[in-house]
Amino acid sequence: MSGIMYVRGDATAPSVKGVKLIAHVCNDIGGWGKGFVLALSRRWPEPEKAYRAWHRDRAHNDFGLGAAQFVQVERYVWVANLIGQRGIRTGSKGVPVRYEAIDAALERLADRAVALDASVHMPRIGCGLAGGAWSRVEPLITRRLVQRGLAVTVYDHEG
Repeated sequence: MSGIMYVRGDATAPSVKGVKLIAHVCNDIGGWGKGFVLALSRRWPEPEKAYRAWHRDRAHNDFGLGAAQFVQVERYVWVANLIGQRGIRTGSKGVPVRYEAIDAALERLADRAVALDASVHMPRIGCGLAGGAWSRVEPLITRRLVQRGLAVTVYDHEG
């Protein structure tokens, strides 16, 4: 069990061979426009389009905390939109991150990564605008992904 590999760089540009799944955390209110999603949208329009359509049609699908959506953006690259934060603002109810939702979404991510025989790439999910603590997210990634034998790389952006 090698654990999580940490690198400096851009999570939207993994430089490994094979199928790659890029995971990130989204909110449950249909908002897309700050944080890591900007880097995704600069590279590919599909993840934002799919997320917005998923939210728009939420009365008829599984959109909500803990859900995961998988969008193929290149032959060997997929983006996983993981719903792991309630709303977008830190306020009286605390930070938007929802660890149990990230955990549930990571389980779905693991199943898809295994099915695709993919490596998983991500920023420190849930710890940017969602306000989460990496000390709480990292063990979820270890349990859901690493312990299933998946290669996981976490990117700390330079700059």
